[in-house]
Amino acid sequence: MRNSDQTRSSILVSACLLGESCRYNGQGYQLPHFVESLQNYKVIPICPEVLGGLSVPRPPCEIKAGDGNGVWQKTAGVFTESGLDRTAAFQRGARKALAIAKKSGAKLAILKDNSPSCGSNQIYDGSFCNRKVDGVGVTTALLQKQGIRVMAEQDWIEKRRGNRV
Repeated sequence: MRNSDQTRSSILVSACLLGESCRYNGQGYQLPHFVESLQNYKVIPICPEVLGGLSVPRPPCEIKAGDGNGVWQKTAGVFTESGLDRTAAFQRGARKALAIAKKSGAKLAILKDNSPSCGSNQIYDGSFCNRKVDGVGVTTALLQKQGIRVMAEQDWIEKRRGNRV
């Protein structure tokens, strides 16, 4: 570890937001301004779905009957459109992301909104009809429950513009 890494705050960041090709469709995002905004932090890339053992690419998943909080309360689950239950993989990935956060001392995570793992404002409604609802993903729910602040990439960018982070 470089000396500068020892003094910078650690932040978990969805790996796809950093350009890593780990999304369900095998793609990543190209967000140079977002990446640039992280230069003063020790960035720890994570993809909870890959950490949970899911492949790249993989069938898209959505949470049915609730959101990430419901998944942990066993009132909701994560499924593919064909009905394959992927709840256990999403929970496994969330637990691994939490372990990484604890080990690194990260108190903040910037995660991809709308994702069944990482959503912090909205997720898809479970119908596979491209409808979003207010709610959080499985990883976000677990991190928040453990006192880790989670925000979406667009919220990070807006707050950075106003220097409110």
